[in-house]
Amino acid sequence: MAGRIRDEDVKAVRDAVPIDAVVSEYLQLRPAGGGNLKGLCPFHDEKSPSFQVSPSKGLYYCFGCQEGGDTLDFVMKLDHLSFSETVERLAAQAGITLRYDEGGYTPGRQQGERIRLIEAHKVAAQFYVEQLGGAEAEIARAFLAQRGFDQAAAEHFGVGYAPAGWDHLVRYLRGKGFTDKELLTSGLASDGRRGAIDRFRGRLIWPIRDITGEVIGFGARKLREDDNGPKYLNTPETPLYKKSQVLYGIDLAKKEIGRTTRAVVVEGYTDVMACHLAGVTTAIATCGTAFGADHVKILRRLLMDNSTAEVVFTFDGDAAGQKAALRAFEDDQKFAAETSIAITPGGMDPCELRLAEGDAAVQRLVEGRTPLFAFALRSIVDRYHVDTDEGQVAAVDAALPVVAAIKDRALRDRYAIRLVGMVGITSKTEEDAIVRRVRALARSRAERGPVEAAPRRGQARGQQAAPPPRRTPSGPRLDLRSPHHRVERELLKLALQYPQLVAPAFDAYGEDEFTGPPYAAVRRAIGDAGGVTQADDAYLTRVRDLAPDDAVRAMITELAVEPVMHKAPDLYAGQVLVEVRLYAVKRRESELRADFARLGPRPDPAKAAAVQSELWALQQYGQRLRESGAAGL
Repeated sequence: MAGRIRDEDVKAVRDAVPIDAVVSEYLQLRPAGGGNLKGLCPFHDEKSPSFQVSPSKGLYYCFGCQEGGDTLDFVMKLDHLSFSETVERLAAQAGITLRYDEGGYTPGRQQGERIRLIEAHKVAAQFYVEQLGGAEAEIARAFLAQRGFDQAAAEHFGVGYAPAGWDHLVRYLRGKGFTDKELLTSGLASDGRRGAIDRFRGRLIWPIRDITGEVIGFGARKLREDDNGPKYLNTPETPLYKKSQVLYGIDLAKKEIGRTTRAVVVEGYTDVMACHLAGVTTAIATCGTAFGADHVKILRRLLMDNSTAEVVFTFDGDAAGQKAALRAFEDDQKFAAETSIAITPGGMDPCELRLAEGDAAVQRLVEGRTPLFAFALRSIVDRYHVDTDEGQVAAVDAALPVVAAIKDRALRDRYAIRLVGMVGITSKTEEDAIVRRVRALARSRAERGPVEAAPRRGQARGQQAAPPPRRTPSGPRLDLRSPHHRVERELLKLALQYPQLVAPAFDAYGEDEFTGPPYAAVRRAIGDAGGVTQADDAYLTRVRDLAPDDAVRAMITELAVEPVMHKAPDLYAGQVLVEVRLYAVKRRESELRADFARLGPRPDPAKAAAVQSELWALQQYGQRLRESGAAGL
């Protein structure tokens, strides 16, 4: 059993791996002001970025679904790892050797399952690459050469070769300390009559990497006629590999996709290779499955759904390719980005096009793309004989739902007019009638409410998805329209983000000066962590660790990431300290007046004098605060 990772090593991992570097492996981040970065949340679907990262604090927080935490939390939640697996993974990236309190550390025996499977894939990928240079792999090298890929191209994409024997890889990985159970779980091996055997045999191999660059599976292409298996064989579903959530080439393309805000979706491994070598370095492909909702989520996080973003689908010009293009059209409404299609000439795929006409032809293919709406309308209209009245009416009826589905109102009207021209209608009266029909259908769709394009498991198609659960702190609901709550929130943000600006005054503030119960709980955690005067590099970690529950911990994270409402926090801090104290003074004054009223018309002189004395002192203190500001505290 693995021992406990030492706290100082966990801290070293946190400090060594910047949170913005980790998060940007998964999604596109852009400046959000105040030193923060923003992007589309990877934990729930959203149309505009509410996910923020604070590099200086080492924290992230989504103001939409309330997920938040530090670097370790992010990787744990997104990759479904245990705490120790996460620390081990990030430590390996940072080159940090971990120490365990109980009995040291035995590599290969104490790692979590996912880490072990990742390592097995890494070793397997190296094995396959080495095999590509052997005599048996001549057929694989010839296959690559026939498609225009030299040794440098193979090395760039990590292409390899699986020997034709039954258990070459299995025996190699056993020698590296991996068990048969791990090889079967990873999908690298299959069950044979006498134990584990290689899943891939006598095939050309492509490593399939996740967005961070880790190898999580393989795609294998048949090379010999006596191979009775399918043309392409992929890794089966495993704890690492979910084909509906994988895009081949995403690790190589993600930075350029983020920079250019364009992604090019092709159909196969060789098409991705051809596009990248031709200069279209934003090309990616699905792995043995249709482009679907989970693929959309990956691209949306990279494209940030801004108005200039674009997704280009490339398909063969044959009937099957056009059918695939229309399936892609169904996903268009999931993007805020413009969606286009590029149909390859003569039924060629991008790899064949590059061979026949060179790199420039591949670039022209992408640059000559057509908006997907226009392609979809043309495909529908072409099914009908529009040289007859009956054909025109039928084509319009079939295409109207497509036009009405367009989100942009102005674009919707333009496509309604384009549809009129496509079917050959020349009457202005009929054109106006069709535009009105489109608008009415769009209104009807809007009144029915948004429909999930891809229903979640257990959710019927057409049923509106429930919003993500919101984690609310304990106690009465905070009302940010209340000036009391608003200024208390600002003071806590300053205390967490700029403790030196409110020290030492903040530490003298009691929990009762925070009228929102969640805010009082945050104030208590700050005190338990030593207060703002004891703030150091581990201050925020201590405060979060001392939160009494997940709700308060989430509130601390939120306040540590949310920007303060002033461009000059050093000037703002004193003002906020004074406002919170003045609200406390006013509340106490109100309590004293109520106490005095309860004394009755003939109060006890001593009690009345005590109340009046405290009230007078408070009034003087409040006046000093209003005149002197923070200096009066």
